[in-house]
Amino acid sequence: MATIFDRCDNTKTALINPGDVIKEKTDFPEVCITTFSADMIDRLAELNDGKKIAELCSANGNLPVYEMHYAGKSIAVFLSRVGAPACAAGLEEIIALGAQKIVMFGCCGVLNQSAVQDKIIVPVSAVRDEGTSYHYMMASEEIHAETSSVNILKNSLKKCGMSYVTGKTWTTDAIYRETRSTVKERREQGCLAVEMECSAALAVTQFRKIPFVQFLYGADNLDADRWEQRDLAEYGIKSFNKYIELAFECAAAL
Repeated sequence: MATIFDRCDNTKTALINPGDVIKEKTDFPEVCITTFSADMIDRLAELNDGKKIAELCSANGNLPVYEMHYAGKSIAVFLSRVGAPACAAGLEEIIALGAQKIVMFGCCGVLNQSAVQDKIIVPVSAVRDEGTSYHYMMASEEIHAETSSVNILKNSLKKCGMSYVTGKTWTTDAIYRETRSTVKERREQGCLAVEMECSAALAVTQFRKIPFVQFLYGADNLDADRWEQRDLAEYGIKSFNKYIELAFECAAAL
């Protein structure tokens, strides 16, 4: 495995490129918001009279891309699929369509309950326990978010009056292999949360030189003697207004 993850081909043009499967739209919105909750996307499109302007197509089905407006700015919105490879493919294709700046948000598992209680999580770095990012950037234990993007998120949080905490997240490909020993190790590394996409999303956007803001909110809890599902099955829909407000503020500030 070391020979696979230690090798990175930085050639910009691959055998198959996003532009080979999706056509750029000259009038595509500059900024794009994406999340992983289908219920949130559907509600957002309904409340904001979202206009369908494109589709991302796969064997899993087609994902509509909507256009909405906030603070006088045209903003694209689409659903990201769960997991680093699928999420990365969606980001690649939305960039190929014409997106130049991206805001992403979603739920995560909590690794440090006392630190993240009732707070938005601002990932400043992600532990790369997935495979996708290694095809975009040289091997390293972590990948760091751009300072400018972190500052945009912090300023937007302050504007919205929301509490937050900054720290590391752990990105893993295997949700059913989060063993007690690995969770302990990641917690000792300083990880506040665990999810499946952050490190890959950072790698894709940095490779493509796309400004990228991401925030997380806690769902299930792994910082206990036994796993606590909490409201994981709802994927944050109860706080829909809060998360959408923050996402739009970030988009307006990008």
